[in-house]
Amino acid sequence: MIVKKLRLQRGWSQDQLSQLSGLSIRTIQRIEKGQNPGLESLKSLAAVFELPITELQGDTDMTTQDREEKSVHTISDHTISVEERLAFYRVQKMRGFYIHLTQYCIIIPILFAINLFTNPSYIWAAWSMLGWGVGLAFHGLRVFNVIKWFGPEWEKRQVEKQLGRKL
Repeated sequence: MIVKKLRLQRGWSQDQLSQLSGLSIRTIQRIEKGQNPGLESLKSLAAVFELPITELQGDTDMTTQDREEKSVHTISDHTISVEERLAFYRVQKMRGFYIHLTQYCIIIPILFAINLFTNPSYIWAAWSMLGWGVGLAFHGLRVFNVIKWFGPEWEKRQVEKQLGRKL
């Protein structure tokens, strides 16, 4: 449960924690539900949260001051903050959206060309453009945090609402 609390305090989704820690989303879900993690999983999570492994194993709570004092994680003599890792993750998501957009912009005109050469009396390519365009629009809204339905912020608010206090 401490992993979920730490994740929610930072406003991360399970997917974001998965990317930062190198663990699968399913592994994070199991740990958050109370399954005991393996040593390698604990090491990965401890590195992301910048805590000793012992704090993740026990039910001890950490103070805000302790978290603020530990803001940098060192890997192979390179200093990478959690914020930088999160920025890399967000850029990776944006890259995926731009690739999706590029594919749309290339393939839709090809479909219209095929449509016009094979059956110009019925424009079926418009349906492809519309369907794919709606999917692309939702992809973009999600990547650029316009749609925040059931995201980590919502989850944090709901937990705080159930507890009747801040995490």
